[in-house]
Amino acid sequence: MGSSSYLLQTLGLLLLCCTVAANKVPLANAKYKDPKEPLGVRIKNLMSHMTLEEKIGQMVQVERVNATTEVMQKYFVGSVFSGGGSVPKPYIGPEAWVNMVNEVQKKALSTRLGIPIIYGIDAVHGHNTVYNATIFPHNVGLGVTRDPGLVKRIGEATALEVRATGIQYVFAPCIAVCRDPRWGRCYESYSEDHKIVQQMTEIIPGLQGDLPTGQKGVPFVAGKTKVAACAKHFVGDGGTLRGMNANNTVINSNGLLGIHMPAYHDAVNKGVATVMVSYSSINGLKMHANKKLITGFLKNKLKFRGIVISDYLGVDQINTPLGANYSHSVYAATTAGLDMFMGSSNLTKLIDELTSQVKRKFIPMSRIDDAVKRILRVKFTMGLFENPIADHSLAKKLGSKEHRELAREAVRKSLVLLKNGENADKPLLPLPKKANKILVAGTHADNLGYQCGGWTITWQGLNGNNLTIGTTILAAVKKTVDPKTQVIYNQNPDTNFVKAGDFDYAIVAVGEKPYAEGFGDSTNLTISEPGPSTIGNVCASVKCVVVVVSGRPVVMQISNIDALVAAWLPGTEGQGVADVLFGDYGFTGKLARTWFKTVDQLPMNVGDPHYDPLYPFGFGLITKPN
Repeated sequence: MGSSSYLLQTLGLLLLCCTVAANKVPLANAKYKDPKEPLGVRIKNLMSHMTLEEKIGQMVQVERVNATTEVMQKYFVGSVFSGGGSVPKPYIGPEAWVNMVNEVQKKALSTRLGIPIIYGIDAVHGHNTVYNATIFPHNVGLGVTRDPGLVKRIGEATALEVRATGIQYVFAPCIAVCRDPRWGRCYESYSEDHKIVQQMTEIIPGLQGDLPTGQKGVPFVAGKTKVAACAKHFVGDGGTLRGMNANNTVINSNGLLGIHMPAYHDAVNKGVATVMVSYSSINGLKMHANKKLITGFLKNKLKFRGIVISDYLGVDQINTPLGANYSHSVYAATTAGLDMFMGSSNLTKLIDELTSQVKRKFIPMSRIDDAVKRILRVKFTMGLFENPIADHSLAKKLGSKEHRELAREAVRKSLVLLKNGENADKPLLPLPKKANKILVAGTHADNLGYQCGGWTITWQGLNGNNLTIGTTILAAVKKTVDPKTQVIYNQNPDTNFVKAGDFDYAIVAVGEKPYAEGFGDSTNLTISEPGPSTIGNVCASVKCVVVVVSGRPVVMQISNIDALVAAWLPGTEGQGVADVLFGDYGFTGKLARTWFKTVDQLPMNVGDPHYDPLYPFGFGLITKPN
């Protein structure tokens, strides 16, 4: 071996040692680890240390069951989530959730750069996947209150309950403007009117904390009792043809910007940390591939600086069937402006595809850097680098009495009284607490699962009373009436039972069974049997109030009903229904959706030329408390 080649080898080795040393030394006291450094400096410094693989890892969000040690450390995964109903074990308390989240976090922290994960969950009406959490009314009921302050307080309570389980990120609020109640997600929308939806974006500062003055469009999360929020689903998800979930929204730019976009202006201005893209299409183009709206409008025009995240398997669904022409889907979504991929039918395929397209210069490195910068911005802003590990200090907040009282208040304010006696001189409500004997009937009178609806404990919701802790309408009635009043419960009584019962009056609670997303799409919007026959059997023979528990207006025959109440999907605190039925509080709610006569009229929204509803937008009878 010649001396010159030996010299070269020695120099090469020295150089390699220096490089390794250079890479190691700065990490211990790298600027990104110093909370005193400005945000921009920390982001830039951390990115300067990152390899392409580490950058792409940040863009991936995996379901909790896939967050193994191997996956977390091999792929430098940036985010983990619990899908609908994905729990470590059924019926567990907050401590076990915290331990599970911390386990995953420790795997992320043990990687070379120690970048913490952000853990997400669908907390769409309270911390709805977790046993014993407070379940608030779904958005369709909250829109009725027209009370942004109430919704902000619900955001604050939800943030505390989510943080009690160690989770720092919620896929909420849904700020869809549902224009057709045949849509299975209509209950996730506050109203058909964008102005009400805009008011309700006040839940964002509730979840995240109030944006410091002078900041606009910059993601903001105020510490360990707050969570990162997610405005969803960008954009037009509530305007699809015939209300079909994830379908096509055919609309001109005036309609899009005038109806579906305004709430996103508000969400961005309030510092929302993330925006989730919709499965649906605009005029035939899948939103997950819509560069003009994601990059052109949301990022450039609205100056949104947080994370744009896909919906679950949203990238895999750009082409049909699922996963078809995958290379093109990954390219289209990434270049359209997606920063984080939620779930993947094949994680290695996604990562390999992204890496390969960057290396072959199909996807520019600047696009990857934009995504990573946004993800790190949110993580630094949240204080995750300083406080990555959750503790048990908030455990008592989960399902606390204070939060349940807030939910009960929300139930009271979300009820709409549609009919009260044949005329104003003879109202049925408020009901007298003192009576000889009363009848409570209907499938929804004593069913906590039906009362909460979809997105409760599981994705599609549940039937029965052993899913979580709460108060059914029947239990609330029994608690509210005079101790001497006899309450008889019969879920579906026949006419003879009702006639022979000598009841003073009856309360009939009927409605829709739980559903979520496309499983709730409906072409007929009827209440399934035995609901209608229960109404017929009871109301033909005794004075009755019908309480409709549903995610949207449904077809109603009101002629033989004395009083009619829309209770929407009230959640765990059924006591709020009894509070108003018996006059401890008055009815104040006003419809935030048009109540149609027949499905043939749909879509029909306030302001339409052929507006002929059963009950118009804004309708709601008012009663005084006793």
